[in-house]
Amino acid sequence: MGSANSEQASLNAVAAKILIAGGFGVGKTTLVGSVSEIVPLRTEETLTEASAGVDDLTGVERKTTTTVAFDFGRITISSDLILYLFGTPGQERFWFMWNELANGALGAIVLADTRRLDTCFAAIDYFEGRGLPFIIGVNCFNGTQVYDPEEVRRALDIDENVPIMLCDARQRDSNKQLLTTLMEHVMAVTRAKQQHAMR
Repeated sequence: MGSANSEQASLNAVAAKILIAGGFGVGKTTLVGSVSEIVPLRTEETLTEASAGVDDLTGVERKTTTTVAFDFGRITISSDLILYLFGTPGQERFWFMWNELANGALGAIVLADTRRLDTCFAAIDYFEGRGLPFIIGVNCFNGTQVYDPEEVRRALDIDENVPIMLCDARQRDSNKQLLTTLMEHVMAVTRAKQQHAMR
């Protein structure tokens, strides 16, 4: 009886597409994998000598794989809301896929690495240009200096209405908090647009 109820709830649930974006090696695949309630789909390939000079490994020298299409996961937030997570590829040579991945998306999380903040500029510019609500998740890597979110905001020149949070892409609870904050931000942006349209 319980499983029939949960199946019915999931049949009536609203599904929302969320993008996880950011630079190469920032933790997108890790985030999707840590929070997904299903085995995530990954399209990772081993880095080879052929990518030398193409993929910048500065700051992520120990990285051995790269996402060549996208990562996919799913998380049920409540009986009436399911989020489908799409991790975008981080390298410039795969950016041509972003338009397809962004089609129908409700919002995005842009992961940032304070050792290489410039790697998230492309994602920020892309979502600002599309008018897609997004938040910034500052992935706190072991052994790196932790910056206050407002310092990161100034460095990225991000509008004060865009939430910026410190996170650990390896930790499920940290990522659930990111997703909750994103959904709250999407609702706030939607309300603001509706109020503006009624004037």
